[in-house]
Amino acid sequence: MIFRNFSKLLGRSWSIEEDMAAINLKSLGREKIEEIVNSFDTILADCDGVLWLQNNPIANAANVMNAFHNTGKRIFYVTNNSTKSREEFVAKAKNLGFIASTDSVLCTSYLAAKYLQDINFDKKVYTIGSPGITKELDKAGISYCGVGPDPVNENFTYEESFTPDPDVGAVLVGFDLHFNYMKMLKAATYLNNKDILFIATNTDERFPASETLVIPGTGSIVRSIETCSEREATIMGKPAPYAAVMLQNKYKIDPKRTLMIGDRANTDILFGKRCGFKTLLVLTGVSNTRDIDNWKKSNDPNDKELIPDYYTQTIGDILPHIKN
Repeated sequence: MIFRNFSKLLGRSWSIEEDMAAINLKSLGREKIEEIVNSFDTILADCDGVLWLQNNPIANAANVMNAFHNTGKRIFYVTNNSTKSREEFVAKAKNLGFIASTDSVLCTSYLAAKYLQDINFDKKVYTIGSPGITKELDKAGISYCGVGPDPVNENFTYEESFTPDPDVGAVLVGFDLHFNYMKMLKAATYLNNKDILFIATNTDERFPASETLVIPGTGSIVRSIETCSEREATIMGKPAPYAAVMLQNKYKIDPKRTLMIGDRANTDILFGKRCGFKTLLVLTGVSNTRDIDNWKKSNDPNDKELIPDYYTQTIGDILPHIKN
């Protein structure tokens, strides 16, 4: 089964006419904040930009997530990062002080492998990505090719550059430091066959970084392949709700009692809204209050979708309001 109508699978219809207040948590009294926090059974948190920045934990982020866990809430780390396997994410989270297990991690490397399992995929995957993807494909028993450097020979000719593997039945695109013209050529050539699946881990344009440095994200690679192949990828990560479908199927989460915490509106917040979760934007990553103000003023319905239910400076602001 290929998941097309996510809203139907989640048992709800979604409308942008729902609450778009973007309430600053700090403008509310302690009692109201605690009421809001206690109204959730399940906490979904993005990672980079919310809980840590690269390898540096954000102040009190681990204390917040661990407090949620210790008070009986179910916590999940929902990240668009495809460079690590679930086990590697758990190791990183624990090293930074977070309580975590493989069941609590939904990274896009795992989501992609699980998706292929769900549709009973039994061919080979041409993979543009990092070892995190191949480790998850290995665990799923799915064969692959393509990962690693693929340099262009100085005597390169188009006709002699590439012979497609007839066993390939899907192209999977994630973050790849070795991405180049040759990989784009191979991906587009495979995708010229409309029977070959086109899957991408996420469409994040860039990673959170300093004000002076732009780090291109997976979305930049995905868009280039979509352009040259003239095809649109099926996305595994946020804002596509595949992760939410998995959570509901396996853990029976209640969308109305689920909070999505994120730093990027066009992935985290949009994901939460489309899945019927409440949303909290933290200002330690990509989106900021200036963005919220612009979205509120905009007449574009797509901008209205990005407005969170709540926002606060950092996830650490919640810590004093988590009660047993």
